[in-house]
Amino acid sequence: MSNAAAKPAREVLLERLFDAFNRHDAEGVMACFTPGIVFDAAVGPEAHGRRFTGHDAVKAAFVAVWTDMPDVSWTILRHTIAGDVALSEWLFAGTRRDGQKVEVNGLDVFAFDGDLIASKSAYRKDRPVQAA
Repeated sequence: MSNAAAKPAREVLLERLFDAFNRHDAEGVMACFTPGIVFDAAVGPEAHGRRFTGHDAVKAAFVAVWTDMPDVSWTILRHTIAGDVALSEWLFAGTRRDGQKVEVNGLDVFAFDGDLIASKSAYRKDRPVQAA
């Protein structure tokens, strides 16, 4: 039995999602989400950050991160799944186009709808940007 076959389907989905994030593969990322996906970014004007709803808005938000930080990556520390909710802990690292480096721990809180992700809320440590 392969290692992937032994894992719960939702864990495999999260691994596919983060593999696509790290390839900067917008279509691969969006294939993991329901059409009505709600993404609450870690930063924004509201208590929940900045909210993006639906495939077009969420895809544009991720493409903007990949454009601003061409080397951005998420190193997964752990996935924890309980029913229709999951937590993914990660190290977010990238260099902005202006040369400033970002390296922070964070996590995503996911809610599932069937076999896909219906919502993603991102939380990151607040660390000053590092000089180039």
